[in-house]
Amino acid sequence: MNAAPAQLAFDADNHLGETPLWSAQERSLYWVNCENPPAVHRWDPATGDHQSWPMPERVGGIALKPLGKLLVVLAHGIYDFDPDTAALSLRCASPLAKHVSLHESQCDRQGRLWVGAYDHHFMPTNRDARDGAFFRLDGNQLTPVITGISVANGLAFSPEGSRMYFTDSPTGHVECMDLDSATGEVTNRRTFARLEKGEGFADGATVDSEGGYWLAVFAAGAIRRYSPDGRLDRVLHIPVSNPTKAAFGGEHLETLYITTTRLQSGPKSVENGALYAALPGVQGVPEPMLRD
Repeated sequence: MNAAPAQLAFDADNHLGETPLWSAQERSLYWVNCENPPAVHRWDPATGDHQSWPMPERVGGIALKPLGKLLVVLAHGIYDFDPDTAALSLRCASPLAKHVSLHESQCDRQGRLWVGAYDHHFMPTNRDARDGAFFRLDGNQLTPVITGISVANGLAFSPEGSRMYFTDSPTGHVECMDLDSATGEVTNRRTFARLEKGEGFADGATVDSEGGYWLAVFAAGAIRRYSPDGRLDRVLHIPVSNPTKAAFGGEHLETLYITTTRLQSGPKSVENGALYAALPGVQGVPEPMLRD
């Protein structure tokens, strides 16, 4: 069940690395440092070239657009972003209260952007804070689809696009819903996988071409692969305690890149905040461009 451990790929030194995203067009990996300082990063594994762009507030996610442009999910709005000029243009403001940040994002197979949110009032002494949600971006409007969320994570879509996976991290449950590819509507909400107490916390996720769901388990130093029926069939270890999310990249989408954080929970490690890579023996699914 265990896979070969991941290796250090790039010492990003991120406070909270998140949302890795492979651009086949640029043969480069994008990701974000959510805060301290908020920034979008791009790294070319072949040349080692690394660029970063500071953001004006907490950043949660990104989506690819044609011609090397991006859509950037900031705490309180969705912005079009041009890396060549570093110009941000507001597409839509967040409908949420100021204490709730837009967070993780992912495009489905049809290129629709889905965005989660993080309620900053959630903490061990206030576990009832659930003002977050999962949204679908419809044109220039965020449509709430799943409400009552504390810490949105785990967004991923099955290879053929018929399932959406997600988690509200404090629950320990990964859920899935059936997704209508034509309309973007979701139905049949159900539990897909479960983390037991002491096994860590569900964070970001991706899928491979065989339908396997790769979940970063915060405080466990591991990426878990679940088969499409929800069975745990592989555990990939990294030499730090807190992975945040994985994404497939490389010429044949054969490399699994993993972001991490300097935030501590569980065994400490000086390499937290770096970017890791592994060869898990399966390929990923090409990242769709944003559909405008």
